Amino acid sequence: MDAELKILVIDENETRAAILLEGLRASGLTCVEWLKDTRGLSERIFMLDPDVILIDLEDPNRDVLEQMFQVSREVRRPIAMFVDSSDSQSISQAVDAGVSAYIVDGLKSERVRSIVEMTVSRFNAFSKLHKELAEAKNALQDRKILERAKGILMTQRGIGEAEAYALLRKTAMNKGQKISDIASSIVTASEILG
Repeated sequence: MDAELKILVIDENETRAAILLEGLRASGLTCVEWLKDTRGLSERIFMLDPDVILIDLEDPNRDVLEQMFQVSREVRRPIAMFVDSSDSQSISQAVDAGVSAYIVDGLKSERVRSIVEMTVSRFNAFSKLHKELAEAKNALQDRKILERAKGILMTQRGIGEAEAYALLRKTAMNKGQKISDIASSIVTASEILG
């Protein structure tokens, strides 16, 4: 793990924060900021721009949890949340909000490095899956538009599917554009003129 990784520790309790800070420094992670106060948290996180966020909450109430979950939705960073006790609803909410690791009663300085590594790894895996899902959705949408454009060309020009696709492809190559962009233009024009 990169020793220059910027890590933000959020904890109102100095004793608990000291355990995290000690564990981070002992494992060679020295670029660490500690926020004791959670007021204006989102703005402060954006300003500090950490690579990883470690949040330690003794017994989080609903308002504190909601603020932490809002942060995780907005900042899109690996986040590990340490809590002393929990319930299945809190865990589910944390996962839904994008918390990469939810550690219940597991704050020990010797475990901090492995927790940070696991948090980053899970975040990266989830981000990759999220990106792949978005790409698949875009590809499906492009395919639907391509099919509609071929149908429009087939109807208006009285040609077959292969010829309609060849026309789309040739036009895209001549214009230096993606075939999906040409197809989208045809569908849009058809809707306007239709």
